[in-house]
Amino acid sequence: MFFSIIIPLYNRPQEIEELLNTLTEQSYTAFEVLVIEDGSTLDAKDIVASFQSKLDIHYYFKPNEGQGFARNYGFERAKGDYFIIFDSDCLIPEDYLENVKNHLYNEPLDAFGGPDAAHPSFTPIQRAISYAMTSVFTTGGIRGKAKNAGGQFHPRSFNMGLSKKVWEKVGGFILTRLGEDIEYSIRIHQAGFKIGLIPNAFVYHKRRTSFKQFWKQLHFFGRARINITTFFPKTLKLVHFFPAVFTLFLIITLLANLFFEVLAPTFNFFLSIYILLIFFDSWSKNKSAKVAFLSIFASFIQLTAYGFGFMQDFWKKLILKNKL
Repeated sequence: MFFSIIIPLYNRPQEIEELLNTLTEQSYTAFEVLVIEDGSTLDAKDIVASFQSKLDIHYYFKPNEGQGFARNYGFERAKGDYFIIFDSDCLIPEDYLENVKNHLYNEPLDAFGGPDAAHPSFTPIQRAISYAMTSVFTTGGIRGKAKNAGGQFHPRSFNMGLSKKVWEKVGGFILTRLGEDIEYSIRIHQAGFKIGLIPNAFVYHKRRTSFKQFWKQLHFFGRARINITTFFPKTLKLVHFFPAVFTLFLIITLLANLFFEVLAPTFNFFLSIYILLIFFDSWSKNKSAKVAFLSIFASFIQLTAYGFGFMQDFWKKLILKNKL
């Protein structure tokens, strides 16, 4: 079984060096690596070239079109039986490909995904962000689970694989961003292919290194959910409204404290319970009071940034469009 690892890259040479270093340590070695530089002004050509003696690696530079179309560019040139796509901010455990190969032999899949985790070397903020993206108190704990909110498993593009047959029949990404991975997964499902989670095929996902960057990313994710809905209206589920509801709850709590003091204690009580649940849950998982404290901020950013992005495009693309 031969794998083609495809990595889109945009102005992140340091990240690709760390990722490629982890690929040199893979216990299963039947793979090639395709780095697709998507119009970067700060390219990684020399860094990729330094791995020529360690990896079967290929470097391509193309005009900037976004990550979805950069992956398509890689698909067109890949030789593998399976194509695996990683984000450039991932670190890959040494047994990743071994675990994928074994799973596919024992339980064949046409497309697959795996979970993400925080590496011990990550900063406290990165670990807090990882908690916020995987906790039952924020995302419902559905990331890295066999079924997502819509009842089907939708691999995410930071850690996603598909067979060459899927590429030949379904094609590639038709969106370059704003939920492109979920849209692609839905089309793979609709084409009758089998998609599944490989639980032990996890990656260490750095995500963002500051809360400001994290806010921008999650605001984008909220907008992406509505973008997917414009293609597949039935995929919008009640659970997708939770961040927006939480955001409205925070606004109402603030207003209650400013103008309706009689109601404030009730809202403050429920908010305090929620904060304590996040703190102690994160502490139990990360074994760090500092990370647990930062997890409160990360969780609130995760929910409110997504909530505002969701409400923004829900109004623009669904409400206003229906009125026109």
